[in-house]
Amino acid sequence: MPKLVLNNALVTFASTDLSSSISSVTLSTAYDIIDVTSFGDLAKRRIAGLADNSVSFEFLQDYASGSVEATIYPLLGTAVACEVRPVNTSVSATNPK
Repeated sequence: MPKLVLNNALVTFASTDLSSSISSVTLSTAYDIIDVTSFGDLAKRRIAGLADNSVSFEFLQDYASGSVEATIYPLLGTAVACEVRPVNTSVSATNPK
């Protein structure tokens, strides 16, 4: 799998572009492991269960109006739309969101 260094990514929270205030983005996926071993099997058998997806951001704090603090703090504890693109250009097959 190719690796990509994000040096011009787009990150928005509630339609506010905070890209210039973020130093890293980490996307993770983990799966529950379900044991499906039954009588007669000679070894354990497992399958992937439900996925658990997460995203983490490392912010550079900024208290200016319309920046990190003013955007993020009122959203704590709520569900909010977030968008991450590898490159700060239009969405495409090579620049998904």
